[in-house]
Amino acid sequence: IISVVNVPGADAKRQVVDDLNVPEGATITTIANILHRSDKGLAEVEEAWECRDKGFNCAWVSDALYKAGNSGSEHPGAIVSSMASKSSVRWASPVAKSGRGEGAREYLGDILM
Repeated sequence: IISVVNVPGADAKRQVVDDLNVPEGATITTIANILHRSDKGLAEVEEAWECRDKGFNCAWVSDALYKAGNSGSEHPGAIVSSMASKSSVRWASPVAKSGRGEGAREYLGDILM
């Protein structure tokens, strides 16, 4: 299990994993630690999508839920739904309004809290 911590951005996180010397045939699980940003936007959701698209198996998000969870229009359940949705920064915005109906209905994995 490889957890990439304190590295900003999905590209830099992927570079850390690519630079590893992994024996041929070995399987590793990659975890992207998504850092909290002090702005009002939802860049953390976009980064979670980008890390997924770059092959990460898991995103560790924690603090982003507290940031957006206090907003009247974006509660923690809606943020979790946005992160778990099969969407991308190319086709969608991470802003979730209700926690229902955001993204595809496909199963993308579990969110552990």
